[in-house]
Amino acid sequence: MSIRTIVTMPGDGIGKAVLEQSIRILDAAGFKANYVNGDIGWEFWCKEGNPLPERTIKLLEQHKIGLFGAITSKPKDKAAAEISPEIRNKGYVYYSPIVTMRQHFNLDICMRPCQTLKGNPLNFIRRGTNNSIEEPIIDVMIFRQNTEGLYCGIEWTNPPEQVYNALLTHKKFNDNFKWCPKEELAVSTRILTKKYCTRIIKAAFEYAKKRGFKKITVSEKPNVARETSGMMLKIAQEVSKKEYPDIYVEDINIDATMMWLTKNPENYNVIVSSNMFGDIISDGFAGLIGGLGFATSAQFNPETGVAVFEPTHGSAPKYAEYKESIVNPIAMVMSAVMMLEHLNEFDIAEKIKNAVSKVVLEGKIRTYDMLKMKGNEDVIKHGAASTKQMADEIIKNL
Repeated sequence: MSIRTIVTMPGDGIGKAVLEQSIRILDAAGFKANYVNGDIGWEFWCKEGNPLPERTIKLLEQHKIGLFGAITSKPKDKAAAEISPEIRNKGYVYYSPIVTMRQHFNLDICMRPCQTLKGNPLNFIRRGTNNSIEEPIIDVMIFRQNTEGLYCGIEWTNPPEQVYNALLTHKKFNDNFKWCPKEELAVSTRILTKKYCTRIIKAAFEYAKKRGFKKITVSEKPNVARETSGMMLKIAQEVSKKEYPDIYVEDINIDATMMWLTKNPENYNVIVSSNMFGDIISDGFAGLIGGLGFATSAQFNPETGVAVFEPTHGSAPKYAEYKESIVNPIAMVMSAVMMLEHLNEFDIAEKIKNAVSKVVLEGKIRTYDMLKMKGNEDVIKHGAASTKQMADEIIKNL
């Protein structure tokens, strides 16, 4: 078998540290690959006016598979202030490079697993009967529609005349917003399409079928966002009836889901949502399995084969300045495991998963978050493992 080429995109802040250690673990586990660096992130916005340079897009077009660390993303005014003076006022506009990447390659299917690792001191617990303590096993896969909804990027402050005139054709806009001067108006659109709602919903059904689950949960807000959330729910119900009659569609509003996941998270196994709601739910569930140090994701386009795997945490630039990295690399490591499974490297994926599980269960090595410490530079002196020490322990247990 030819050796694969993986596009590694460290990005900003802690992305560089966690990606470096994840590649060490992949090497130690026996995964054979060539790694080529892809430029992405704040540095390239500041220097070039483009946080996702064309050369990185070409690398992904050629090699299809990407491992991504993290990015720093800032509001419009701060982005404009930090761009290099040589290219300032040249018409460059900052857009999130990861959102741009998702839309350019149409990485519309996003999978975010949240699964309990036994022995993790950060796992969700609750009081049971007779004041007992329960630790439910969480095993949920969130299917997040990744390219549409509120993340579609179609928005305006002081909308152009033709957009404003179009808004005026809607009665509710006339009734509630006509009073507002156009230059004081900001508009974001939430756009969903039948094609890509259907695709994410079918992916959720297929996963449920493979795992033997008897329901999927659609977490939207169709009683308020009647057209967009309503369309997603209706499609799920139709797909269930026609193609998956043995899998029930549960309809729970996003706000109710956020309440129930902190009461009975074991009741969920497969959740499908539009972009913003999926982002919110996945972070909520991540908090129940240890936080963003354990939150992983895969995003892919089944038609082109382009796939990118990333932890869902941010770049945490403060920690990147520390002499020795203290952040938990497990989210990045388990994102790499999702990449291995995507590439049908199941034996190596299982080897790494087992090693991570053993390290967490034994508890001999724990990063500062697992020890419930504040993220200060001196946590290593107080018994917390560095990023490299955690990776070393995983390698030791392969």
